[in-house]
Amino acid sequence: MSDFRQPSGRRPRTMDGVIVEDTRYEAVRSRDARFDGEFFFAVETTGIYCRPSCPAVTPKRQNVRFYATAAAAQSSGFRACRRCRPDAAPGSAEWNVRADVVGRAMRLIGDGVVDREGVGGLAGRLGYSARQVQRQLTAEVGAGPVALARAQRAHTARVLLQTTGLPITQIAFAAGFASVRQFNDTIRAVYASTPSELRAAAPRTGAGARRAATPTAGIPLRLAYRGPYQTTAVFDLLAGEAIAGVEDVGGTRGRRMYRRTLRLPYGTGIVAVDERPGGGTGRSAAGRAPVGAGAAHPGGWLDARLHLTDLRDLTTAVQRLRRLFDLDADPYAVDERLGADPRLGPLVVARPGLRSPGAADPDELAVRALVGQAEAERLVARYGKVLDAPCGTLTHVFPEAAVLAEAEPDGTLGALTAALADGTLRLDAGADRDDAQEALLALPGMDAGTAAVIRTRALGDPDVAPPGEGVPDTWRPWRSYAVQHLGAAGELEGSGSNWSRESRESR
Repeated sequence: MSDFRQPSGRRPRTMDGVIVEDTRYEAVRSRDARFDGEFFFAVETTGIYCRPSCPAVTPKRQNVRFYATAAAAQSSGFRACRRCRPDAAPGSAEWNVRADVVGRAMRLIGDGVVDREGVGGLAGRLGYSARQVQRQLTAEVGAGPVALARAQRAHTARVLLQTTGLPITQIAFAAGFASVRQFNDTIRAVYASTPSELRAAAPRTGAGARRAATPTAGIPLRLAYRGPYQTTAVFDLLAGEAIAGVEDVGGTRGRRMYRRTLRLPYGTGIVAVDERPGGGTGRSAAGRAPVGAGAAHPGGWLDARLHLTDLRDLTTAVQRLRRLFDLDADPYAVDERLGADPRLGPLVVARPGLRSPGAADPDELAVRALVGQAEAERLVARYGKVLDAPCGTLTHVFPEAAVLAEAEPDGTLGALTAALADGTLRLDAGADRDDAQEALLALPGMDAGTAAVIRTRALGDPDVAPPGEGVPDTWRPWRSYAVQHLGAAGELEGSGSNWSRESRESR
């Protein structure tokens, strides 16, 4: 398969490898940022790999090789370009769309499962042998799980080196490396620099000015995305469903900051994300500057700051934020398909790049989707874990499913939390979406509307339609985004997490 799997006008009409690579080379020649993260190219004469929008002189076609992932380029002996920083490109939207074992594996690796549980743990979650997982990943993306995790660790290490004043030895283990020697060898291989040289090379202005940040001040991050991004719509949704003690949204519309607590594998965290986007000179899917609502911003990043009790959670925290804000989406493919529909076309023009937000904690989202906002706040106040160091209005972490299952075992809530606690229902990054929905609908009292919300938000499925709405198949595979457009335009009663609010509030 090619890297152009989304059903859009950008898909080549043939699967012939030469034509696919020529199409990719055209994207490189035109420095098309729409394809950043969708594939990478390497130059044999320099030994460097880049993102398609790299500003360097375009190499000759015969010297270029293409890769599906940064890890595949690194495994072939290429090092990351220092100008375009390909390891910091937005992730491929393909892994959000695909529901097969490769897509599930890529999401789990992004969540840090290989670092925490090894390849055996990854394979066990997927229900395959380690050999099968290795073979399928290598065939599809050009790198196995170890290489993919290694590339991710290298990127985490670079962020820590260039944005914090932490000792290099501490960074090595925080990034997930087993030893300082392994850390040093990987940094040299990926960046052609020692860790000290990489830290010294950080820019002295802008993002580089944050290099002296301490763990107390948090880790500053730029969460990259491609294409237009409707920040106002996302922050409106987050503000409307914020749970006291766990989340807050402050500031005036257009200049807000979203903050929340996080439960992570090794500890807890607090994150702050700025509504104002940074950077970007991208174009809309039609080749024009975005039009309509003024909050659509062509490709760039959201500024964030993370406070973690254990730095080993950095990679996992970043991936969960990316899912919450739907930062790895391909708005060009979504808008091309939905914009061709007579009903949705005007809505897409008005709000190019509208996202379908996910969840920072899938289990938490499932409980909230079931019980509603007011009841969720009661659960937090009564059963939530109190932070060791509260930060303003952020005082608690949402209660774990096992705690809720023991404290309130009755009704649909008890059945849901028990299933989450014992593993009967899995909503993690690698869960099988169909199996999860089947398990949800088997719970006593679970309605189809709530299950659809959970599938959309907790599982990040881009193609979910609200039950009974008669959404046409021509909107596939982006029906979740179509629902967001209809909800934003007031043409659908409730959208996103609100489809079945009335039924949930009544429980």
